Amino acid sequence: MAGFKDLKGQGDTPTLFMAFLYFDMSFMVWTMLGPLSTEIAEALALGGNILTASEKATLLSLPILSGAILRIILGFGVDKLGAKMTALISQIIVILSLLTAFYMGLNNSITYEVLLIVALGLGFAGASFAVALPQAGQWYPPKLQGVVLGIAGAGNIGVVIDFIFAPKIAEHFGWYAVFGVGAAMAIVVFIAYAFLAKNAPSDIYTVRPKKVKEYIKLMGDRDTWWFSLFYAISFGGFVGFAGYMKVYLMNTYQTDMSTFGLNVFDESNVKVIAGYFGALCIFAGAVLRPVGGNTADKFGGVKSLYVFYGMVATLVALIALIDLPFYAAIFVLFLIMANLGMANGAVFQLVPQRFSKDIGIMTGLVGCAGGLGGTALIKTLGWSKGTFGNYTEGFLIFTAVVLIAIIGLSLVKTRWRTTWGIQAGGRI
Repeated sequence: MAGFKDLKGQGDTPTLFMAFLYFDMSFMVWTMLGPLSTEIAEALALGGNILTASEKATLLSLPILSGAILRIILGFGVDKLGAKMTALISQIIVILSLLTAFYMGLNNSITYEVLLIVALGLGFAGASFAVALPQAGQWYPPKLQGVVLGIAGAGNIGVVIDFIFAPKIAEHFGWYAVFGVGAAMAIVVFIAYAFLAKNAPSDIYTVRPKKVKEYIKLMGDRDTWWFSLFYAISFGGFVGFAGYMKVYLMNTYQTDMSTFGLNVFDESNVKVIAGYFGALCIFAGAVLRPVGGNTADKFGGVKSLYVFYGMVATLVALIALIDLPFYAAIFVLFLIMANLGMANGAVFQLVPQRFSKDIGIMTGLVGCAGGLGGTALIKTLGWSKGTFGNYTEGFLIFTAVVLIAIIGLSLVKTRWRTTWGIQAGGRI
């Protein structure tokens, strides 16, 4: 198995570093609305626009939705314009979106409709997955793809940074200041990327442009739909819960978090405390994805997903049906996010084995499904709160979908192991 030392003398280190920095910054920006949801809602309420639970869910889900669709579009952009030009265009759109929110917030002229447009623009940050990973991978030989894509794709940690720092910045300088800080950081990354990142030359990597008919052909394969379902649950669950985490904690455990803050941090701002607990839970899912991949390598992807999905279904049902005390709920949420993160790794232990010749296209399709799953989860939780005044029905719907996926694993495992699994080279 290749390690960091094997990268010496290979590829292009500045490009690899900038691919990581671009993706990390992008993931942080993509999920920025989640930890600021309460502050933004309060600012709009001062102007007479009181958001409903459904409107909050729509605002939080739009970056996830647009990011999902744009992953496929930017994948075509990488083929036609090159990874660097596609990344620069995307970064400009993201910077303009951040500056729009900052200046309109600073002038107290922000509206819900403008925030929806900003949310759509932030989707370009979420789609960076389809640009940063190919750009880094194109420079390196097949034997180093695992470690290279692992480095470039370590940007999931960006959402943790959001939850730790965004509420604190908002507390002292206003919610819009977070967008200003984000824009300043994005501009620095943009300049560094423009000078340091390079496309791989033709003698190292030959572009094989993706064609629409290839996507259509793969969408006719039933395994594409199974993997899309599995990733819609694992990554969709991770990004959906991450995006909605603060809203859920504020609506359910506001008093408990306030008491905890005063006792432990000498901190009275419950929104900041919610950010800390959200970061703790999200951190588990962000860092344990490689553990899920390694577990799948050792025991098989299907068997691993049985365990991860089984834990998720049990824990989500628990939090839906039992009125858990605050500390128990945080522990359960931590375990849910941990198992969703590990399930992400397990799904992508299987996908390259089944679609080794079409992994680029499948990454776009399955990644899009993951974003759509996150969008659906946020909207479901918002609908549950708005309709029933609680999250029970929303959690139970997600539990039912996870159980459907477990049944699906039972339906496909024998066929997988006796057909393409024989030639795959890894444990199925």
